[in-house]
Amino acid sequence: MPNMRKLIAAGFAVSTMMLSPASAADLMVKAKPVPIYDWTGFYAGVNVGYGWADRDLGFSPNDDATRLWSAFDGIPPPTSFNTSGALGGLQFGYNRQLGAGWLVGLEADFAWSGIKGSGISSGALPPVPIPGPYSAPFDERIDWFGTVRARLGYLPTSTLLTYVTGGLAYGQVTRSGSYINNSTVGFTANGLPDNSGFTCASGATCFSGVSRDVTAGWTVGGGFEYALGERITLKAEYLYVSLAGTKITERALAVFVPGDTPASISANVGRANFNTARVGLNYRF
Repeated sequence: MPNMRKLIAAGFAVSTMMLSPASAADLMVKAKPVPIYDWTGFYAGVNVGYGWADRDLGFSPNDDATRLWSAFDGIPPPTSFNTSGALGGLQFGYNRQLGAGWLVGLEADFAWSGIKGSGISSGALPPVPIPGPYSAPFDERIDWFGTVRARLGYLPTSTLLTYVTGGLAYGQVTRSGSYINNSTVGFTANGLPDNSGFTCASGATCFSGVSRDVTAGWTVGGGFEYALGERITLKAEYLYVSLAGTKITERALAVFVPGDTPASISANVGRANFNTARVGLNYRF
């Protein structure tokens, strides 16, 4: 019986301890709340990436002399070429989180660009008295560009943002072209009624033109952004950019008949369309 009394006493002591609020509080493990990342606010950052494009190039006469010349296959045939290069810049924006799952925002960015490329069209005049081969090199370069875009984002988790984006694009595009007589003989042409003309000596650059224009356009794309900490986020983004195109007028550098208007041809690649893929870091204020 003494052992039974000790067992009952021990059970009573344990029951008393378990029913004590202070002891229960000491034994309870409190679960910490999971923090919810808040994307609302301003941010700024840097980015680096790569751009690329496929370009189609065509030529056309602008006056009576070059229209006559085109009848003898003097106008360069169409061709194509590729552009590519590195890019890097800055971005600044604002996000507004809509509850736990969605986000809207506005972002502006500016990038210095090394996207460039060149192509060459070639042909030959009829063999009278000998074949007259020629070449027409062309270069295009995106000097810089920027965008101002709206963003619509979805949050699969509180720290991962996926989004689509689109808006205004602008940039400076430099283009240059020329026409070179690779033949051992020269040729000339004059046209009426506009009195246009040109002369093209053997081995000479006979037509030349350049343009450097700041143009506007549009852009669309998408990406994702991941919170590395309370203030820093990592982003990866694709954008398709389309800037308004300007054709190049390549003018004759010499005329055979004094007083003639220098003839010209147009080199046209249309809109400056290109793709960009880039990564960046943002700091949230």
